[in-house]
Amino acid sequence: MSRKLTVSTCKRIDIIQLLLGNNLSVKNVIKSLNSFRTFNDEQLEILSSISSVYSYNKEYILHYEKKENGNLLFLIEGLAKAYKIDKHNNEIFLYYIYKNSLLSEISDIYNDTIRSFSNIELLEDSKILTIDYKLFKEYFINNNIFCLHFINEIILKSKQMQSLINREFLFDSVQKVAMTLDSDINMFNNFKRHDISLILHIQPATLSRVLNKLKRNKIIDIIHGEVTVLDYPALENIYKE
Repeated sequence: MSRKLTVSTCKRIDIIQLLLGNNLSVKNVIKSLNSFRTFNDEQLEILSSISSVYSYNKEYILHYEKKENGNLLFLIEGLAKAYKIDKHNNEIFLYYIYKNSLLSEISDIYNDTIRSFSNIELLEDSKILTIDYKLFKEYFINNNIFCLHFINEIILKSKQMQSLINREFLFDSVQKVAMTLDSDINMFNNFKRHDISLILHIQPATLSRVLNKLKRNKIIDIIHGEVTVLDYPALENIYKE
């Protein structure tokens, strides 16, 4: 499926306040993120002074692949997706990004900017926390104040890419469906079966056959079109065996 990239209008919801201790709304947002849950009050004040919160409309493109960005981005509210565009202008879906998650794709902590591996589009009206990456490095990373929860966010990004490689190049259709049901049952039930087929790059008829097979084996149940997992260990064994 091809689509021309468009950028909608964004509306700022918080005014940047540079004086430490003044930006309470931004500070509260930062405190709500697991990545910075171990920061003390002084560190939170410093981080708040180099951060802002913005509101963006659905379908806004946060950044494009291979473009550099000077901000570290976190999704506070809403839903986003990462995707790439192939040489035929077809959209290749990568993964979804949910609230309270890191949006930026950090591959090198030595540069003062972040180069995007993929396009990031908002699927819902969303709120984004932006942090000046150069100053974040200066105040925190270069001083070895590197929260373990933040490191974990980077590791989760790596795991998403590992799952993508397995899904696209190693897994058969049954393994693809099993992994998706195990990792993101809500997404599976919120999207039409046709859209799930496009995401997994399998035929709709193949998806139906796989679901029926899983149901016959009593691994899942399907009631009024909604899938419920009955046996998570058995589901996991399908794609981890």
